[in-house]
Amino acid sequence: MSVTPKSDVNWQQIASPADAAPNFFGELVQETLALTRRLFIQLQRRPSTLLAGIVQPVMWLVLFGALFQNAPKGLFGSTTNYGQFLAAGVIVFTAFAGALNAGLPVMFDREFGFLNRLLVAPLASRFSIVFASAIFIISQSLLQAAVIVGAAAFLGAGLPDAAGLGAIALIVFLLALGVTAISLGLAFALPGHIELIAVIFVTNLPLLFASTALAPLSFMPKWLQVVATLNPLSYAIEPIRYLYLHSNWGLASIVMQAPWGDITFGSALLVLFGFAIVALLSIQPQLRRTLA
Repeated sequence: MSVTPKSDVNWQQIASPADAAPNFFGELVQETLALTRRLFIQLQRRPSTLLAGIVQPVMWLVLFGALFQNAPKGLFGSTTNYGQFLAAGVIVFTAFAGALNAGLPVMFDREFGFLNRLLVAPLASRFSIVFASAIFIISQSLLQAAVIVGAAAFLGAGLPDAAGLGAIALIVFLLALGVTAISLGLAFALPGHIELIAVIFVTNLPLLFASTALAPLSFMPKWLQVVATLNPLSYAIEPIRYLYLHSNWGLASIVMQAPWGDITFGSALLVLFGFAIVALLSIQPQLRRTLA
């Protein structure tokens, strides 16, 4: 009498690790795109935030450009066009301010309970929540930068060449990535949106005035020159400004003269890249505690 097994194992249906990896990444991409689409739908329903983020910097270009149009020659370097000088600062500060607000949607999701629903949902990776927020904010920053570049060109600041525009996009991307990471880390670490808004208000203006956004280093006292050359915003502003003021540029071009030495275009990019990496690594412990 022979005994037949109840069921045979179909080994072809058991996924190997090599098959599991594509499935995981496919689900991660799908989840990230879905959460990103949700953020864009929210923006479509409330476009005032995007419009304000575009109108305000354009007003800065118009008003500050008119305010300093009769400034003494040589005050702003080799150009007498303050709008041309200011364009880089407006581009960078707009990207910085938008990225600094990146944690607010996550914080509101926390307070209204939507984040808890995501954390208990069968997601392939809860880090898709962070990826979606980063994609949304960086896309918005690049859009705002493009509008400001166009407005500055219309107001007489000129337009960098195609390679220069690509460099501006890279600089905005690196800065927005680093600041977005910090803002998202704060969104998971702070108890509520009041504390996050307080951090944003306390951080915004000091970093603006302690950078080269509104005035050159030579115009500042020595102590402020040191502070400005430690500010990541200056390493984003000065390369963009160099693109506006010089038709010929390269990675070896000197864009800023810090108290301890000359800063080249390439070294400024390395500083921004290092800033983004340090910011991403610094929030990893908090994200793992919250999303793991």
